[in-house]
Amino acid sequence: MTTVHDTLTTEESGAGVVGTATALLDAYRPATDRFFASPTRTLLARGVRASVAHDARPLTERVEDALTAARASGQPDPVVIGAIPFDPSAPAALAVPETMHRAPALCKDPLIALPAPQPAATAWKMRPVPLPEQYAAAVATAVGRMKAGEFRKVVLARALDLTGDREPDVPGMLQRLARRDTRGYTFAMPTGTDRTLLGASPELLVSRRGSSLLANPLAGSTPRSGDLAEDVRRAAALLESPKDLHEHAVVVTAIREALAPYCTGLVVPERPTLVKTAAMWHLSTTITGSLAGQPVSALELACALHPTPAVCGEPTALARKVIGELEPFDRGLYSGVVGWGDAQGDGEWVVTIRCAEAARGGLRLFAGAGVVASSDPAAETAETSAKFRTFLDAVGAEL
Repeated sequence: MTTVHDTLTTEESGAGVVGTATALLDAYRPATDRFFASPTRTLLARGVRASVAHDARPLTERVEDALTAARASGQPDPVVIGAIPFDPSAPAALAVPETMHRAPALCKDPLIALPAPQPAATAWKMRPVPLPEQYAAAVATAVGRMKAGEFRKVVLARALDLTGDREPDVPGMLQRLARRDTRGYTFAMPTGTDRTLLGASPELLVSRRGSSLLANPLAGSTPRSGDLAEDVRRAAALLESPKDLHEHAVVVTAIREALAPYCTGLVVPERPTLVKTAAMWHLSTTITGSLAGQPVSALELACALHPTPAVCGEPTALARKVIGELEPFDRGLYSGVVGWGDAQGDGEWVVTIRCAEAARGGLRLFAGAGVVASSDPAAETAETSAKFRTFLDAVGAEL
């Protein structure tokens, strides 16, 4: 069996011993570890060498100070890893770990195909926040305001609180999330005493490697079907849906405009393609670019983009105000950013969706839907229910 200490640093090459990536997944421990897996690498961070302070300075400056402090203390190649909240002014959960274990991507490890342990039988009690009918009413209110010309798009979310007869099995949930969508972005990050943010996001906000950047906005979704013919029909219909294509175009336009000042070349396909997870089909556009002049870091690019219309709306400031009026909870880290960045400026930052926050008392799940003037409240409510499936399956519960 490969141990955590045997992991390699050639994560992007795909080279390595069979079981190297899954060894990091198996070695994850809640509270002390930070886990992040992407289509390019698997990371397991342990301990804290330096924490990122929360004060009035820009987040990028505070992160740079933490990386500099870690290097001064003898760490040759420090990395920051963790999560940034939906509200960029709120405290982030970022740290430079004591040790960083690296491996190739989970999808390149044959052992990831082995099934995850089944969740223990748990008597889950569920409390939707707000109730589905209240969420649908909020969507209807937003649609009415958009038809009146007040704004163009808003993303409205709802939460689902789960309490059971045992503490949440965070390592088990992480195993099931990682093995269900091996080409997505799986993460587990401590966010406070006995609290963990974990999830499996399909959406890359931005990554940087040298002077090359990549962004992959997703907007416009439909639930998967267990029937193959119906699943294909839904995918084809999504590619032709005027409502979803408009929702997607709003996001792509905003990201292109935000990235353009940093790039000498930016390639944006004219039409989206499809990305699938175990639960959903998504409209997807892969944006690539080359950074101009002195490259900005991946974190700087992420801060310039966040929050995108994919999790907030358009225009951003007004959409955030509407979210505050219509959502009866604080999003916290949901719909924020999660990932890593190194001292050279490379990194991967992912949109924090398909996630939950685990605590001793249970779980809070999150799901949202992009609302435009042509949205149907019942359909948007059904979409959020489908998005909850990612986590409900991981804990063995049904809505």
